[in-house]
Amino acid sequence: MNSSKILQDLKPFIVVIFLQFGSAGFAIVAKAALNQGSSHYVFSVYRNGIAAALFIPFALVLERKTRPKMTLSVFIKIVLLALFDPVIGQNMFYAGMRYTTATMTSALCNLLPALTFVLAWVLRIERVDLKKLPSYAKIIGTLVTLGGAMIMTLIQGNVIGLPWTHASHGANASSNPNDHPDPIRGALMISAGNFGYALFYILQAITLKSYPAGMSLTAMICTLGSIIGTVVTFIMERGNTSIWILRLDARLLAYVYGGIVSSGITYYLSGLIMSKKGPVFVTAFNPLSMVIVAVLSSFIFAEIMTVGKVTGALVIVIGLYMVIWGKSKDQTSQEVLPQQQKAVTNSSTQDQKDDESQAVSGPNAV
Repeated sequence: MNSSKILQDLKPFIVVIFLQFGSAGFAIVAKAALNQGSSHYVFSVYRNGIAAALFIPFALVLERKTRPKMTLSVFIKIVLLALFDPVIGQNMFYAGMRYTTATMTSALCNLLPALTFVLAWVLRIERVDLKKLPSYAKIIGTLVTLGGAMIMTLIQGNVIGLPWTHASHGANASSNPNDHPDPIRGALMISAGNFGYALFYILQAITLKSYPAGMSLTAMICTLGSIIGTVVTFIMERGNTSIWILRLDARLLAYVYGGIVSSGITYYLSGLIMSKKGPVFVTAFNPLSMVIVAVLSSFIFAEIMTVGKVTGALVIVIGLYMVIWGKSKDQTSQEVLPQQQKAVTNSSTQDQKDDESQAVSGPNAV
């Protein structure tokens, strides 16, 4: 196997790892912005508006010749995509983040691969054969992942003392007087956001088959998400115009970072990988983000680590990689089966040719 082949095989892994580093950074800056009192409705609007402004010029120039024609079916899918992630997923995610820590938020996002797998199974996008071990690994791994999330949410345990977490925890406190720590409420909201994200990834994979213009799709999702989000914000935050004011602080950094990295680049690169590896693969590397966030949060926010958090996180990782193992075995069997079928077909064709040749050259030949 030459080096170019190896690099080609490694590209999907490099891209998804890069996305997880971006996701980890966003979890930190988003938590800081929400602690400063940012409205999660406005957060979503600005984030997607910035992503749309970034991708629209690239889509118009780079995909002007390859962009497929818009159909009613594709447009409806794009509207649903804008609802599932930019509006429902992001708002539930941000609302839940107000009530819990950045580490727990990142850990609960590990539910996303399991939810994506279940939805893909129900919609017959994901292959499940109950007679084979890989399918059982995916199902059991999904249940283990859910159990780990519950452990991390409901069980605290003893504090794990780290030298850099002995300082004041004021950096992790919200300046919004309406925000009070409520891990269960936060976990439920973040889980609802993950469900919206899972629906988004499934529908994105389906939409890319009929509309394979990644930049244009990203630009339209972010544009519609920003427009719909603006309407929702005016309804939910009516009379509160101060939330729209931009200042040079953590909130502006979070809007820009979220728009460029977490919406624009993530949507586009996820689509590219998803078209080759499927939605379950794209969401399978979330534990890396959790580890990065846990380390950074202990420094930046002086977050306290507990036995419950660490135990739940380990269980989530174990369950998740059971799903990944089952998925990888399924993909291997799917690649081998067509090759076997092709070999059988070629063998049958060759046998038929040999029989015909013998018939022609036999004693009855003219």
